[in-house]
Amino acid sequence: MTYDEEFEQHRPRLFGLAYRMLGSAEEAEDTVQDAYLRYRGADRSAVEHPAAWLAKVVTNLCLNRLTSARARRESYVGAWLPEPVVTSDGTLGPLESAEQRDAVSMAVLVLLERLTPTERAVYVLREAFAYGHREIAEVLDLSEANCRQLYRRAASRVGDPRARFQPAPERQEALVTSFVAAAREGDLAGLERLLAADVTWWSDGGGKVTSARRPVGGREKVARLVAGGGGRFAAGLDFTVIEVNGGRALAAWAGDTLAGVACFELRDDLIAQVHVVVNPDKLDFVRGQVTRPRSHCHIARGLPGLS
Repeated sequence: MTYDEEFEQHRPRLFGLAYRMLGSAEEAEDTVQDAYLRYRGADRSAVEHPAAWLAKVVTNLCLNRLTSARARRESYVGAWLPEPVVTSDGTLGPLESAEQRDAVSMAVLVLLERLTPTERAVYVLREAFAYGHREIAEVLDLSEANCRQLYRRAASRVGDPRARFQPAPERQEALVTSFVAAAREGDLAGLERLLAADVTWWSDGGGKVTSARRPVGGREKVARLVAGGGGRFAAGLDFTVIEVNGGRALAAWAGDTLAGVACFELRDDLIAQVHVVVNPDKLDFVRGQVTRPRSHCHIARGLPGLS
């Protein structure tokens, strides 16, 4: 087997690792390419276990990127959200369990921003890839005891994943569709019935597209934001339901161009968080994954906040 063939076997897993570490599909692709170049230049006799060797290289490349990314994100205009990725095609690996879907959800990736780069590496390797603490210690060149401590600290900051498990896909889609219908009609009461009391609406326009620069919190405020914007926002946009980051999401289309993605976190059969990405730079990767479905998948026009 050639170097290229061997590396390609590992590429999907490496991309999934880098994306979970960075929250950026574009940077994840660059990181995997950097790892490929290092793999090509490595002494093959020194690479006894390619999967472990590559995971270590990618993890450490991500740590370097996260250190420099922190300063950029602190000066980012408005809320910084991860880049959405369509997951129905297996891009981020198998998402068969609730735990696997939770690990790539927009809500969890946002929570991971609270962690230090090393805490994030420990958490991702443990939660998403089922690494033991000894394996993590070998990847990060730390003691096993230190890795256990870092994991406990990270897990306490991220919270209990069981509280975030999403309902069945059919129920997710029904709630999203009901949300669109209420938004389209400006139905304030209908929206409030769908929203959790502590719901939060996040928008990421990156200063390039008009969006709320701060999160909007609370059932009444979010309902008013959505219900009051029907005539002003998203003129000429159509909406379809797609699978993004392990859950049902809305894709906003301006003609055949993807203009935005809204991801929903559901809790107790209510919408607890909405993450809206309209920064065009953050949509490049997902645009390469999807094309606009034909009219039979069309569900709505005029949802506010996606323009």
